[in-house]
Amino acid sequence: MLFNSYVFFVFLSVVAALYFVLRHRSQNRMLLVASNLFYGWWDWRFLSLIWITIINEYFVARAIHRTESPARRKRLLLISLTVNLGILALFKYYDFFAGSLDTLFQSIGLRVDLPLMHLILPVGISFYTFQALSYTIDVYRGRTAPARSVLDLGLYVCLFPQLVAGPIERSEHLLPQVLKPRVHRQGDFREGLYHVTSGLFKKVVIADNLASIVDMIFATPTSQLSGAECLVGVYAFAFQIYGDFSGYSSIAQGVAKWLGFDLMYNFRMPYLAQSPSEFWRRWHISLSTWLRDYLYIPLGGNRGGSFATYRNLLITMLLGGLWHGAAWTFVAWGAFHGLLLCAYRPFEKDPKAPPVRCLLPVRVLRIAVMFHLVCIGWLLFRAESIGQAWDMGRLIFTDFQITPLTLSIFAAIAFYAGPILLLELWIFIADDMLKLTRVRWCWRGLVYTYCVLMLILFPSPVANAFIYFRF
Repeated sequence: MLFNSYVFFVFLSVVAALYFVLRHRSQNRMLLVASNLFYGWWDWRFLSLIWITIINEYFVARAIHRTESPARRKRLLLISLTVNLGILALFKYYDFFAGSLDTLFQSIGLRVDLPLMHLILPVGISFYTFQALSYTIDVYRGRTAPARSVLDLGLYVCLFPQLVAGPIERSEHLLPQVLKPRVHRQGDFREGLYHVTSGLFKKVVIADNLASIVDMIFATPTSQLSGAECLVGVYAFAFQIYGDFSGYSSIAQGVAKWLGFDLMYNFRMPYLAQSPSEFWRRWHISLSTWLRDYLYIPLGGNRGGSFATYRNLLITMLLGGLWHGAAWTFVAWGAFHGLLLCAYRPFEKDPKAPPVRCLLPVRVLRIAVMFHLVCIGWLLFRAESIGQAWDMGRLIFTDFQITPLTLSIFAAIAFYAGPILLLELWIFIADDMLKLTRVRWCWRGLVYTYCVLMLILFPSPVANAFIYFRF
């Protein structure tokens, strides 16, 4: 598999080594070439899709900026939405909906036989499509000035550290960093090293080692599993997907820092959340804020009363689930999180209100409950079908028999993921995402030495592609 963590890291290292001898505009051109080579390494043919998106957004955004007619501005924005979402729908969702409609018609005795296209899903298409869309929408809203050069916009859309799995950056944050000369500040290397080291640890040590356990559990017929085995399998997936996705985000953030770019934090200790809304303020932050700003609020947000608010939450999360993949399990996962947000909403205070202190045991209980609710969602997310998710969930609640396999999986989770959990608990208590970079160098050295030794001594026997590459 070309896209594995080792190849990714080597590629980033080579580009970074060549980067610093160039001036600003030359750096931008080099990064643009590197980004295209990086993506084209997977399949050069799909570079055309990215550039269709870039060129379309470049001309549409400039036309929106030039015109003062509200009707024309809306028509131009509609062109942007149609082109981008049309490409995304064709490659990602056409076969899913065509197959689903065909099955529906057959169930009522009609034979339609809608043609299937069997198109390859371009890596990261959902990420760069949403990033490009946010640029044009922000120009339409007057929050971003249009890029003067299509090459600058191209670098904003396809900057390689975050091209294929985010974070989904906003134009008002990333585009100015493309346009202005980058100044390397004291501490950038140290911060980048922290992000890259922790990201590699989360991906290679945690995610890749737990992947084989997860695959084994979900490939075993439910008739051969106990409820406890199903539960620890879901626990393993919870830490696999967290290590995999947050690991990629950390590596991207660290390498971007070395290159002079500041990327947003995509994760902030999500498994320490006490409610669904807090979870989504901590998990895949770039997507959750994108859905909030470009879908939930335009739908009306919470301005139309309780019914409208719940409707908007459900629509947003259903589409957020579908964003992850063309399968009913993702739709069910999105619906489940939408229902959680609705169920918790009457009991949540205004996020702008001062925090209310509660007893530590109460907070721990809330965190434990929320973590297990998230794990129910992960069961839907990872299952091969709704039927498998139902069978495994039923076993968890009806046949909770602890077996030697249960204990061994739990021990593996504790061994691989335990250190990161302790580190994140320390960071959470300190309320400082860069706490480790501020301690004495000897303590940082011990942590980095431990990470490197784990990478060397406990690599997964099989390299696994990043999970979110497929989205």
